[in-house]
Amino acid sequence: MPNKNSSMGHKPQRTCVVCRSRKEQDSLLSFILLSQGIVFDLRRRLQKRKYYVCHSRQCLIGLDKWERQQLKRRFAISNHKPVFSAAAAAIGKEKR
Repeated sequence: MPNKNSSMGHKPQRTCVVCRSRKEQDSLLSFILLSQGIVFDLRRRLQKRKYYVCHSRQCLIGLDKWERQQLKRRFAISNHKPVFSAAAAAIGKEKR
């Protein structure tokens, strides 16, 4: 563990909400959850409860399921359309 005299600084660790892997905060996308859906916080300035997700295609696809569960649990919204599965599929087609 680095101390105040160490040249290595502390790097905050966060957990991806989809795959549950722990990574450095800078390597994950941060977002907040509103009743309208997910809002990404690219500058990390919003003062709300933040969640984190990996940049991987599988985690972005899994984010739809996580979002649907959270919206149902927190806001009693059950008719939400998946956004990230379609976006991740489009990214996959562009890379081919």
